[in-house]
Amino acid sequence: MEIWQDFVQGFEVLRPWFGGALCPLGATLAVIGSIGSLRFPDFYTRLHAASVTDTGAVTVMLVGMAFLSPHWLVFSKLIVIWVFLFLTGPTASHAIANAAHTAGLQPLIGAEATAEKIEVD
Repeated sequence: MEIWQDFVQGFEVLRPWFGGALCPLGATLAVIGSIGSLRFPDFYTRLHAASVTDTGAVTVMLVGMAFLSPHWLVFSKLIVIWVFLFLTGPTASHAIANAAHTAGLQPLIGAEATAEKIEVD
């Protein structure tokens, strides 16, 4: 029983440090994803990059906030927010990509994408 109490005490000491490290890490991932998505050649690859980094960054930030949460009620609300964002983010990206494809926007493929990127730069 004493080992468990030591573990809980150590966890309570490290909890703010974990939360304080994960929140800026998630924000950094979001910024890197935003910058990275600007470098892709067409709409579909940019949408994919934004969707993946958005979901990953939000997950890391919410885990950090969960470490910082003072009460189980706040923790449960963070889980509900994560589930909502985890389900709606990819669904919205799919709907946007489907609408773009239905409207006739074709992805750039192979040498065509490379040549167009060189002309733009």
